[in-house]
Amino acid sequence: MTNGTPAHGVIEMANVSRWYDSVVAVNDVSFALEPGITGLLGPNGAGKSTILHMLAGFLKPSSGTVQIGGAPVWRNHQQLYRATGLVPEREAVYPFMTGHEFVLFNAKLYGLPDPEAAARRALSLVGMEYAEKRKLGGYSKGMKQRIKVASAIVHDPQVLLLDEPFNGTDPRQRLEMMDLLRQMAAEGRTIVFSSHILDEVERLAEQVLVIVAGRLAASGDFRAIRLLMTDRPHVFTVVSSDNRKYAQALVADPTVVAVEFTEEALTVRTAQYLGFTRLAPRIAREHQITLRELVPTDESLESVFSYLVNR
Repeated sequence: MTNGTPAHGVIEMANVSRWYDSVVAVNDVSFALEPGITGLLGPNGAGKSTILHMLAGFLKPSSGTVQIGGAPVWRNHQQLYRATGLVPEREAVYPFMTGHEFVLFNAKLYGLPDPEAAARRALSLVGMEYAEKRKLGGYSKGMKQRIKVASAIVHDPQVLLLDEPFNGTDPRQRLEMMDLLRQMAAEGRTIVFSSHILDEVERLAEQVLVIVAGRLAASGDFRAIRLLMTDRPHVFTVVSSDNRKYAQALVADPTVVAVEFTEEALTVRTAQYLGFTRLAPRIAREHQITLRELVPTDESLESVFSYLVNR
């Protein structure tokens, strides 16, 4: 929902804008989120971090309201921090501390009755016990990411906000963190994570908020939005064993909008991304043509989001 007041949820933004002098970072964004995992998807500089910082209470909206659990976020830090954990994109760790010291420090800041037990539980959840005695300055980026997650969940929050949480993680670390977030969501928590990588959101998010140039371009079930992304007009570069013959066969199909022919390659425009990826090899087989290359040439997130905004 992009306009008007959203339905009630654990997290609510209503007609929120944020500007810096004459620069509008977030423009009239409204949404309501229930427990589960929501992906905040958009190109770099789209306004994702600004939205997360307003949800975390670090930034005051220039207009509109932000609430978590029915309570306003701005200048309500004590109540907000009891219920919320934040994993910022920046490093935000002290290099002279060990991993254990850093997580324990955060447990004490939250005023937990047994900070030591809470710190050990959080370190175990992110799989960092093996390096807990090492200084953070010697950690890899992926290790620092996991320590930031440990410090954000040490007080067992009901709401977790993560800004590009998979940056710097290797494939194994990424899978383990995704499993942890799924487990936390299954226990009834509300999780919001930002990413500019479509695959990360597709694998983890149950629903998505697509942010483009500070605006909410699309929201809701990821599968429905993914269908919009894949069924938009697409351009493919195709190389075959007989480009002239292949071009004649392709242009006869109604899903192919246009074919530009050269001896080296074909440029094919189609309105159906998924349909064409199935059509191309079938037509090649039917005409005994070897398909050597089939590459989408306009697959940047910026172009996808531009289509969503302007469609």
